[in-house]
Amino acid sequence: MTTLEQRLFDLGRMDLLARQDTAVHRLDPRAKLVATLGFIAVVASFEAHALTELLPFLAYPIALAGFGNVSVRYLLRKAVYVLPFVLFIGIFNPLFEPQVVFRVGPLAVSAGWISCASLVARGLLAVLGALALLAVTGMGNVCAAFEKLGMPRVLATQLLLLYRYLFVLAHDVARMARARSMRSVGNAGMGLSVYGSVLGHLLLRTLDRAERIHLAMRCRGFDGQVRGLSTGRWRVADTLFILGCAACFYAARRYDLTLLLGQLATRLGS
Repeated sequence: MTTLEQRLFDLGRMDLLARQDTAVHRLDPRAKLVATLGFIAVVASFEAHALTELLPFLAYPIALAGFGNVSVRYLLRKAVYVLPFVLFIGIFNPLFEPQVVFRVGPLAVSAGWISCASLVARGLLAVLGALALLAVTGMGNVCAAFEKLGMPRVLATQLLLLYRYLFVLAHDVARMARARSMRSVGNAGMGLSVYGSVLGHLLLRTLDRAERIHLAMRCRGFDGQVRGLSTGRWRVADTLFILGCAACFYAARRYDLTLLLGQLATRLGS
């Protein structure tokens, strides 16, 4: 099995995790979606130099994964993939904010490095929240929840199809990579012309596959609406879940819980 196929199989594990039967899985997808969107909005609302204030928000994805019988380590491994993109955005902050905030021995820490670390923390928290939502809900239910909350049906359908046929495209890429490896007898050297040829063939295969998938869906009576996606019935537990999350997010946003806990631990220790 190639590395790409292993990554593809690992991505499909999200669907398996979403089929479990726990208290978190039984919550209405709309409740979990609203709570996660609120979580991401609150995390993004912090100022550029907030860092320790973000630590309490780590409890939401950890709790969602823990009560949903999902490995937090698995989610962290997935979230790390976005780290280079977030770092690319924040790595230039030290150039624009060179003023020194504090020193750790001979090491001077500027405001730019703090804002860069804050940006990375907020990005990782947002991705962790989204991954935890997918792991305990499933992409199909998330798209159904989006549609129930007012997203246009065509957009929700496109989002679901994009996710589903990402696996089909990845299988084609894995097959082409395996064929190239067998024909090159382990020689990894590839020029730009070879990469251009591979991408061109992949584009042609994608267009042909898209046409065949379209014809197959039309033959099965597809009219633009995905059947079988249901968010279930709204219960009291769903309302309590949203209210509890909103109260926790407000408290963590309004007060510096990290500082308060530190002061409390200092008083208890003295």
